[in-house]
Amino acid sequence: MTEFLLSIAMGLSCSAAALWPAFAAEGTKHEVAHIPNFAPDTTTAWTLNRPAHDDFLPPPSGPGPVLADKAHPYVPNGQGQPTYRVADLTNPILKPWVIEQMRKANEEVLAGKIPFIARERCWPAGVPGLDIYNRGQPVHFIQTSKMVVYVNELYAQMRHIYLDVPHSEHVTPSWYGESVGHYEGDELVVDTIGLSDRTFVDNYRTPHTEQMHVVERFKMIDGGNTLQVLVTVDDPGAFNMPWSAIQTWRRVSVPLIEDACEPNNVWYFGYDVAPLPHAEKPDF
Repeated sequence: MTEFLLSIAMGLSCSAAALWPAFAAEGTKHEVAHIPNFAPDTTTAWTLNRPAHDDFLPPPSGPGPVLADKAHPYVPNGQGQPTYRVADLTNPILKPWVIEQMRKANEEVLAGKIPFIARERCWPAGVPGLDIYNRGQPVHFIQTSKMVVYVNELYAQMRHIYLDVPHSEHVTPSWYGESVGHYEGDELVVDTIGLSDRTFVDNYRTPHTEQMHVVERFKMIDGGNTLQVLVTVDDPGAFNMPWSAIQTWRRVSVPLIEDACEPNNVWYFGYDVAPLPHAEKPDF
């Protein structure tokens, strides 16, 4: 299935590269000259540019994401003796039931248990979790006049963002929900609803409900060498208020490759961890 998806992605990538000049020439209802081009060729990609690359950054002001408990700071792999995350439960965005659920997760980590992290068990990241779903692999964008395909190379996680269309009247919750987008000047604005509550918001195991509404604003900065996304999350079922976060990537030149999750990783060294996902029936 992974090879099938990647063959589609590579086909779309080649088609998009061929069609982009025509798209720019033909024009749309946007001012095409101002549309950001995140993929001028098939090897342009974006990789996270911070050591603690799988945490969100706080916004310049206002409520922000869950970060590490100051008494138990998170140390990422490669930055010293790595640790597992312990969430700061004093963040005012969290509703009481969320705090209690996360407190139990914190206690398990402090007791020595390995926590659930979606990418480590090959589970889909969801939104906005896909923006921090990373072990160093890049993300790729395939842009056409009707759709943007966001491909996270790690385990071929793919989102389809449909341009200039409204949300469906009824959206069945799914791993990546329904994403619709449009361009505002030099930004790609993506609005996502219909997200399954099987995912977590981040790697601190912050839960959410199916009411969650996510808006992402993708923009190139630093002369086009950095891609930034400003994420705004609104979920009245899980959070006391809307909150925002930032993620950034740096431009690199690498082709899209296949990175499949190891399907035979069933020995857990005696640890009680979440199982790898298994399909109950064939996809086709």
